[in-house]
Amino acid sequence: MQTPKYIEFKKQRELGEILSDSLGFIRNQYKPFFGTLLKIVGPYILVMLISMGFYMYTVGDIFNFANTNTYSGNSFSPFIMVVAIGILMLSSLAAYVMAQGTVLHYIKSYTDHKGEIVYDEIRSGVYGSFWSFIGLGFLVGLSVMIGALFCFVPGIYLAVPLSISFGILVFLKKDVIESYNYSFTLIKDNWWITFATLFVVYIIVAIASYAFSLPAVIYMWVKMGIFSGEMDVENMNVFNDPIYLLLNILSTLVQFLMNIIFLVTTSMIFFNLNEKKNFTGAFERIDNIGKS
Repeated sequence: MQTPKYIEFKKQRELGEILSDSLGFIRNQYKPFFGTLLKIVGPYILVMLISMGFYMYTVGDIFNFANTNTYSGNSFSPFIMVVAIGILMLSSLAAYVMAQGTVLHYIKSYTDHKGEIVYDEIRSGVYGSFWSFIGLGFLVGLSVMIGALFCFVPGIYLAVPLSISFGILVFLKKDVIESYNYSFTLIKDNWWITFATLFVVYIIVAIASYAFSLPAVIYMWVKMGIFSGEMDVENMNVFNDPIYLLLNILSTLVQFLMNIIFLVTTSMIFFNLNEKKNFTGAFERIDNIGKS
């Protein structure tokens, strides 16, 4: 069995190399990488998808025009709607935080052990940094949101450096405040190239995610009779349709997995910026040459 090619994270890269090496890493580490994600994040993803199905089914009661004339006051419950939204938000937050932590700790284990991974090390790292990710995510989200209120541009300006703050938290083992502050130091003089890289990756992920969401959209249009020109009010509620629910859940799952590409790319960006500033990888390679 051929050993997967080791991809060195700790080196300087141009934009094209960041993109190609990110995809190359996922391709070479496909089985252990997604196997680790499934073990650690799988239960959280399952709860998120079930919560989404429950939420959409609950929303369907609002648009159930077929029962308009026989409405008894029991088909829609505001309390159930609030519960559905709350469960969906909490499960989605947990799933995305766990996924981000797993990706970053996997890469950390991969770089620390030169291509090998230690599952127990990854798992303990993910659970150990869970609340730090929550705290940093709150700071990042609040900063970007406040920045976006001022003509939107400041929000973009802040989002670029703060996108690597999670990598700083894991790879440099800094605390939440230090990770937040150091992201601006690390990206100094490299904002535009970082923005360009993130923008290109975002476009790729967005287009791929949109392509996988098309089947659900097309099915909804067909169900509603848009293509035939004979729209039926009773068929406008597709949220309770099992096929539509399944297509949306599958689309959400694919979009969730596509986000993994973005996380790997931000890790590559972090190591690129860290290498330009601190030459960590270069010093390690020189040290290894001296020992050998």
